[in-house]
Amino acid sequence: MIRVVIADDQPLVLDGFEAVLNSADDIDVVGKARDGEEALGLVGELGPDIVILDVRMPGMDGLEAAERILSAPDPGARVIMLTTFDLDEYVYRALSLGASGFMVKQATAAEFTQAVRTVAGGESMLSPSVTTRLISAFSSRGGVPFNPDSVRNLSDREKDVLSLLGEGMSNNDISGELHISMDTVKTHVKSLLSKLGLRDRAQAAVYYYKNGLDGGAQKP
Repeated sequence: MIRVVIADDQPLVLDGFEAVLNSADDIDVVGKARDGEEALGLVGELGPDIVILDVRMPGMDGLEAAERILSAPDPGARVIMLTTFDLDEYVYRALSLGASGFMVKQATAAEFTQAVRTVAGGESMLSPSVTTRLISAFSSRGGVPFNPDSVRNLSDREKDVLSLLGEGMSNNDISGELHISMDTVKTHVKSLLSKLGLRDRAQAAVYYYKNGLDGGAQKP
């Protein structure tokens, strides 16, 4: 069972997310918070697998809460940020802090539950509906190498996987798209991250756009 804590200052949104996640057989919402400080208390008390944080809340916001959770010596919980289309700046900072992904509040119930499963499985999750737009907007910032030549070290299949990561695809999506096993996908992802000197899938997606691999201009 995947144990989840959710933080959002809007009661209707909070209750809606709880209902969606609790409808899944493998997910249990063990705690709800109205701000970042309350969320931190629940994380310490309940030890959830996943913490879902709205980026903007009164008092301690989701970004500060995420930073505190992820800066712990052994964080334990992985963080998913909730955002809306007008909060791109916050999304970039969340990824820089080490959040495992972000979802827009307009996501479907299926997308939302899949995001929790994906992150709980050790992967990063970028909401497909905004991945390209957000990463294109912020790929020129620091934190991800600007080195288009390094992609030459990748095999053709690793390049295929990198391209699909840039589109925000999960391992399961990539497996279906390329007709390869999940284990093979994981091997390719691990290998390309190592070769490119990247931390995770989110950075891989940023790298893809930053280095113009989507056919766009490079952004040093």
